[in-house]
Amino acid sequence: MSPDELVYLGVLAASNPVGFLFRYLSPPVKQGAALLLGLSITIATCHIHTLHSLVTVIGTWIIIKSSWRHAPALSLSWTFLYLLFFRLVTKFGLPSPTPFANAVQLLLTLKMVSLANEVRSFHVEKKKDVSSFAKSPVVGGLSQEPSIYDILSYSYCYVGIMTGPFFRFQTYIDWVRQPSPLALPGLTPCLQRLKPVPVYGALFLAVNSVFPLAYVRTEDFLDQNVFYRMFYMVAIFFVFRMRFYSAWCGAEAGCISAGLGCYPEKALSKPGGGPTVDYSPDPTTEEKYDFKTIQNIDCYNTDFCVKVRHGMRYWNMTVQWWLHHYIYPNAPFKAYTLRAGWTMFISAYWHGLHPGYYLSFLTIPLCIAAESAMEASVRAKLGPRGQNIFDWVHWFLKMRAYDYMCMGFVLLNATDTINYWMSIYFIMHVIAVCCILVGRVLKGGKKEGRRGDKEEKREGEKIDNDKNKSGEKTD
Repeated sequence: MSPDELVYLGVLAASNPVGFLFRYLSPPVKQGAALLLGLSITIATCHIHTLHSLVTVIGTWIIIKSSWRHAPALSLSWTFLYLLFFRLVTKFGLPSPTPFANAVQLLLTLKMVSLANEVRSFHVEKKKDVSSFAKSPVVGGLSQEPSIYDILSYSYCYVGIMTGPFFRFQTYIDWVRQPSPLALPGLTPCLQRLKPVPVYGALFLAVNSVFPLAYVRTEDFLDQNVFYRMFYMVAIFFVFRMRFYSAWCGAEAGCISAGLGCYPEKALSKPGGGPTVDYSPDPTTEEKYDFKTIQNIDCYNTDFCVKVRHGMRYWNMTVQWWLHHYIYPNAPFKAYTLRAGWTMFISAYWHGLHPGYYLSFLTIPLCIAAESAMEASVRAKLGPRGQNIFDWVHWFLKMRAYDYMCMGFVLLNATDTINYWMSIYFIMHVIAVCCILVGRVLKGGKKEGRRGDKEEKREGEKIDNDKNKSGEKTD
């Protein structure tokens, strides 16, 4: 493991016992202590580059105070433009940020855009309350506009400061103001989430030692037979998954130990978004709680769901919620595949400027179009047994598609990515295009189009419903 990875591991390991201590603190002390600890971690790992995050926070606060009505669009523009400056900072003669500063900046970007949307929603609902003389039925809406201290506390809260998961400002406030944090579940769900981490970590170290990524860039690798080169991407994606499974399960455990994102099961919470329905304690029954709000990974469904589009939903789930609520609905396209492409482009930009991100993320819409075409032209015409076989083949190809796209994500460089894909004859691109063509030949084109429209409509209605329940709006 690299020194940076050891620092990440140390922060994750320390956050679990520290979280239990925070349950003993009163709300004001908890808020101040979480800010102080998070800011200390940021300064210790980012040094002078902490100023980047501070400038981002102050800029967002100025936007919110100046124009809450246009804050969502302005904050998105501000934070994403600052990300560009942050990544090109050496062009201006400034020192290159540390990897830790990059991690803090990425999560802070999500928080600031979400905060701007929450504040706008608060003012919109407040105006409705005044005009109708009745409280609007908003789920998870703010009760007041946050102060600069509240925004700084949220931005630098130690929980997930470098590792995630993303959580909304309202989730943070609910955590700070928890009436009886010691009565909430903690140790059992925390240990349950940590249970597979040693296995994931051991598999990561073992397989990574046998299949190092650097070997892909050598001439010797290209001399291997094509089947070995194809298998190598399977091993690389396995290492990639084990690394993030370990990190995200550990990060979720840190949230659980502190009680962050703990809501009654009847709140029907969503990863990233929090409660979707009104809930109130019932003194006559024993309340059941969950931590779905901060769930960032569903390891089983990531590996065993059938479709490419579904695989994205179970991976980095809180960020997926953010993309589907703040980016996907505002895409400048109507077609489902194009909107998905736009969302993937924004996701690639958020991750960084490396060409490998864009090559990988923009392959996803092609895979989605291919699977939609085959579902409409082939699967829809099969019986139960045929559909079962189709789904197993679909699952196998889905995993190979993610293996294939992962190579761009880890190689980063355009030349290295294209050289690898060329060494296996762009196999997944070829399969995807062939599936689309077969779908059209079998007269699946119109059906696929209608299917895409219906899926887009369902997706849009689902997002609108979630946003109405959480009280969030976008420009």
